[in-house]
Amino acid sequence: MALSDVKGVQRNDAGIAAAVGILRQRFGDRFQTGHSMREQHAHTTTYIPTQMPDGVVFPQTVAEVQEIVRACAEHRVPVVAFGTGTSLEGQVNAPGGGISLDMSRMNRVLSVNSEDLDVTIEPGLTREELNAYLRDTGLFFPIDPGANASLGGMAATRASGTNAVRYGTMRDNVLALTAVMADGRAITTAKRAKKSAAGYDLTRLLVGSEGTLGIITSLTLKLYGIPQAISGGVCPFPSVEAACQAVIATIQMGIPVARIELVNALQMRAINLHSRLDYPESPCLFVEFHGSDAGVAEQAEMFGEIASEHGGGPFLWTSVAEERAKLWKARHEAYWASFVLRPGAKGLSTDVCVPISRLAECIAETETDIAEMGLVAPIVGHVGDGNFHVLVLMDTSNPAEIAQAEKFVARLNMRAIGMDGTCTGEHGIGQGKMGFLRHELGEAVDVMRAIKRALDPDNILNPGKVLPD
Repeated sequence: MALSDVKGVQRNDAGIAAAVGILRQRFGDRFQTGHSMREQHAHTTTYIPTQMPDGVVFPQTVAEVQEIVRACAEHRVPVVAFGTGTSLEGQVNAPGGGISLDMSRMNRVLSVNSEDLDVTIEPGLTREELNAYLRDTGLFFPIDPGANASLGGMAATRASGTNAVRYGTMRDNVLALTAVMADGRAITTAKRAKKSAAGYDLTRLLVGSEGTLGIITSLTLKLYGIPQAISGGVCPFPSVEAACQAVIATIQMGIPVARIELVNALQMRAINLHSRLDYPESPCLFVEFHGSDAGVAEQAEMFGEIASEHGGGPFLWTSVAEERAKLWKARHEAYWASFVLRPGAKGLSTDVCVPISRLAECIAETETDIAEMGLVAPIVGHVGDGNFHVLVLMDTSNPAEIAQAEKFVARLNMRAIGMDGTCTGEHGIGQGKMGFLRHELGEAVDVMRAIKRALDPDNILNPGKVLPD
């Protein structure tokens, strides 16, 4: 990531003025132009500067989304879809101004098909709201990126999270979707069948497109039965390499682990300070198993044996819900916990993903970089699928620190790409990682650009994101 990659998009002031006038007259109080409202809809959870839209509109139906997009298309005005604003690479910024399309009022559950294990929802519904709605059905939606993100935003950024090693990512769990395209047409990409060979896979084209190809207006998602029993615990290791070797052995043994999260020693220190816990301040794995009472006990015992073989332990596990909740609350608050390590600092959160056989090497080299560059940067990872995150704590008023952080992130991204990995496992490209996309995918970026031009010839859907100039 480099600030030089975060460019503006040429403004169309006359078109924006016309669209603002149309939307204000049509939507009344549901169209806002106040400074604080616009700022809230362009905030970034990293150091990328805020680039505000010119107005924020709150649609309630698909027809209203179509109406908004058509008005913006007529006057060539940017449209930036907004869920809850938890994306990490500047995806909700408006570099060319325009209209922020806040989907929070499109938050209904449209249908639950318990026998088929699927649900159709509107994009503004959050994952926690969906699981609260499903509680009495015995079903749940497992994708858990940590933040209580909107499901439309999770699909748009191809979100993942702690459960991905067992349940996959949003890419694997969206059966179908509807979307409004750049010309205002509404399309449906698939039916509810579990598989199809009918035409191009438009569902997966739009999942992960970060609002640059279409505005998602509904999603049909896979559901899963709530496990009869869940066990989990924390296991310390003498080194990151030992922990990663235990992860590889666990997966190769076929143990159906649901979550397996690596926390390095610095991050464990932050978690202990923030959550007032007393876990060993060494690399640790947070592990969880789903299944029957007997099954989760057996899986926990087998993992404990594997950990011991790699110098880890003791593995202290529990099936008591309250104790597990405390454990995972601490893990989910790792981002906020990190700031106790450098009070007053801001964070640059970045992620990469590599084949798990290269994971220990990649993390070890990354920790060496952190030490040699004098950074404060704890690490957490969804290590069951080779994905890890680094939060660089820095003084954003100090250009030298920003330059050092950018140098570190560039080295990390290129290291992961060189290991046949990716510059982002789940954060997405947005603005922050555009400079690395061609290094990773080469001429495939030109194919992506051709798709963008075909579907959005006037470049009104979230311009200035994903594809480098």
